[in-house]
Amino acid sequence: MELLSKAKTGKKERPIKVLQFGEGNFLRAFVDYMIDIANENGNFNGDIVLVKPIEFGSLDLFHKQESQYTVQLRGIVDGEAKRINRIVTSVTDVVDAYGEYEKYADYAKLDTLRFIVSNTTEAGIVYDDTDRFEFTPPKTYPGKLTKFLYERYQHFNGAEDKGLIILPVELIDDNGIHLKECVLKLAALWNLEEAFVAWVNNACVFTSTLVDRIVTGYPRDEAEELCKEFGYQDNLIVTGEPFALWVIESDKDISNELPLPQAGLPVIFTDNQKPYKQRKVRILNGAHTSFVLASYLAGNDIVLESMKDELIFKFMKETIFDEVIPTLTLPKQDLIDFANAVITRFNNPYVKHALLSISLNSVSKWRARCMPSFLGYIEKEGKLPTHLTFSLAALMAFYTGTEIRDKALIGHRDGVEYNILDDAAVLEFFAANSSKDAAEFAHAVLSNTDFWGQDLSAIAGVEEAVVTYLSDIRSQGMRAAMEKTFA
Repeated sequence: MELLSKAKTGKKERPIKVLQFGEGNFLRAFVDYMIDIANENGNFNGDIVLVKPIEFGSLDLFHKQESQYTVQLRGIVDGEAKRINRIVTSVTDVVDAYGEYEKYADYAKLDTLRFIVSNTTEAGIVYDDTDRFEFTPPKTYPGKLTKFLYERYQHFNGAEDKGLIILPVELIDDNGIHLKECVLKLAALWNLEEAFVAWVNNACVFTSTLVDRIVTGYPRDEAEELCKEFGYQDNLIVTGEPFALWVIESDKDISNELPLPQAGLPVIFTDNQKPYKQRKVRILNGAHTSFVLASYLAGNDIVLESMKDELIFKFMKETIFDEVIPTLTLPKQDLIDFANAVITRFNNPYVKHALLSISLNSVSKWRARCMPSFLGYIEKEGKLPTHLTFSLAALMAFYTGTEIRDKALIGHRDGVEYNILDDAAVLEFFAANSSKDAAEFAHAVLSNTDFWGQDLSAIAGVEEAVVTYLSDIRSQGMRAAMEKTFA
């Protein structure tokens, strides 16, 4: 079978406008996919060069296929399960920042370059005072970016119109702000001239972004069949869900230079991404955290199975619409539309998302994802949110066990062991307290300010409600306890 290549795709060469640090699945199925559509629609007309920003790994597959690859989006579209295939031709080349340093560095001198995209993991945006300008390249991503910008600044003699727009998608809050802070610290550490610092501040735009799409990567078990279906060999297939959202926050308006919405793409330009972040964390992530532990103890193993469970689905939906959405600030219809999209995503038949995987670090997740809605509802309505309060009791029931083995607290569901994974101090607390009677256990958990940042037992009615729910779970089982309250 013929290997996918530029000749096979009929790729048109365009000006290189984007340098992308990271050649992984997410960026290829998200940013590069979107730019490909914008190119096709005549909105962008720009190519991308991928940079391998780490020393290990190989670019051989990219070279063999001339950076051409297929994205298959799988999920529910207009009420039907669909697979949507697209050959992405927006990537024109790949370069190894270590093995091909000169080629990589020369891109700093490219007149058409305008954007830097990165996904170097959450640990990638860090300031390291042991990094050095003389390294080829510097070892950290901020170090690489600082030197790259400096070489561009020097080559174009500080021309204001040769600044770059920086689009980090690493999953940390205010990623662009933190990346710029690192660049400026390194500029000071390396004694780079003040005029360069001024150029970074005035000619470059550092955006903070929020991204959302589940990318499941290379479909190893299905690749052979998919290639037969495609009619060509592709060793770089990427699979993901149809849903996508890219929120880009910047002080300067860059929407005309990156006209992705004009191509019908789900991109929002804003000067404040926080309401969108809040919406995602509270609705999408908060829904996960509020129902997965109860669902697991009720006998389910994956999210899709939970959505087919009438009791769990009802619990999840009422949590979102009755208790979370009323606490948020975006227009109500926007929140409802997003919530409905979340439910569609949870029902994706192609994603087998394990509940135990989602259960990792549930204590800190509940604090970050559910507690703001919990407290906001109490403040607004003057009463307890029933579902979110029950989810606290479900957390305690899930975190019940006395034995820690191989860094996991051992829980039991219907006599079968499961691993509870969290920080060591959290697991030790539950190992010491979860065998106590419901009232004593609930008080110990709710009053633990290390967990919640405040004493939840001090809130009127919380402790009594949690004790009642936990007692029901212990005496009747999770499903019967939920049916008693929510059926």
